[in-house]
Amino acid sequence: MDAVMGQLRTQGILPGKVKPKSKDLEEIFTFLQPKVTVKDLVVFTRQFSVMVDAGLPLVQCLHILGDQQENSTFKRAIQAIRGDVESGATFADALRKHPKIFDSLYVNLVAAGEVGGILDTILNRLAIQLEKQDKLAKQLKSAMVYPTTVSVIAVACIVLLLVKVIPVFQKMFADFGGELPGPTQMVIDLSEWLQAYVHYLMGSIFALFALFSQARSRSLAFRRQTDQVALKLPIFGNIIKKVAVARFTRTLGTMISSGVPILDALEIVSRTAGNVVIEEELQATRMSISEGKTIAEPLQDSRVFPGMMVQMVAVGEETGSMEIMLTKIADFYDDEVDTAVAGLTSLLEPLMLVFMGGSIGTILIAMYLPIFTIADSIN
Repeated sequence: MDAVMGQLRTQGILPGKVKPKSKDLEEIFTFLQPKVTVKDLVVFTRQFSVMVDAGLPLVQCLHILGDQQENSTFKRAIQAIRGDVESGATFADALRKHPKIFDSLYVNLVAAGEVGGILDTILNRLAIQLEKQDKLAKQLKSAMVYPTTVSVIAVACIVLLLVKVIPVFQKMFADFGGELPGPTQMVIDLSEWLQAYVHYLMGSIFALFALFSQARSRSLAFRRQTDQVALKLPIFGNIIKKVAVARFTRTLGTMISSGVPILDALEIVSRTAGNVVIEEELQATRMSISEGKTIAEPLQDSRVFPGMMVQMVAVGEETGSMEIMLTKIADFYDDEVDTAVAGLTSLLEPLMLVFMGGSIGTILIAMYLPIFTIADSIN
């Protein structure tokens, strides 16, 4: 408050009383705060790059971008960053105080840009990097939307049939009497079990998901085991590896071309790998390089990274064009991911349809078998 009073007096204003601004609802209830999306970050980075290239001071750039920002969470962060820069902090140090918005890759590249005097170039590279990563993530999500939707609808239809429809048939068959065919009796038994235990079943599923999430967040050994299993899955494991290679090579190429030392770059890249097994492989690569080896040598011993990528890295080291080669590898594996995701979607679509049609069809046939028997008896 004293600082505010002093600032006002320097402007010739003599306030009678100064008190803090009351908090907004979003500040009180944090879950109401909108999240900063990749699109928000890309737009901010591109606009910042253009302004810096035009010669505007950092504080003025932050002032303009903060005022025009519609996302309230991002707006407050930009204003706080502007305040830190005005107080004498570097732009990178100011960004480091907001790790939920600006990750270590972003902060370290900005720091390299500030030291090298190429902040506008670095910001432009960052925007491209973020767009590529966002595109990759959206491709994977879109590939899983269809099978997930069909699976949920199929399970919901089956549960609805077993809980609501089958009991009606069961009562009708009981009125007729007689012994039911085996498939019909099996479906009725399943319906009775589901009616009795559906709440426990739903609770168990949610509990398993919660326990799985807790175990992955708290146990490094469990995360390592599950990540290792994910890499060995048929079809999905191959896609995960290609995504990891594309992300690793593009990020490393961006950092090397921005002037970040190779050991620092590998440290940052390993932390953003998203897979413990791949992270440990990259840490081992970093350790080998610190002992005097090339990048390709430890990657050659890895069981995660494909041989073609290792050979291209080795060529890049020999020719002195590592960043160019890494970018080409990233582009190649981006295309590979596109092809793999398209193939996965085309494979899952008929499988999901067969599963849905077969499950519901089997239940309906089982329910109609006694009706055919009754019709024969009447004839």
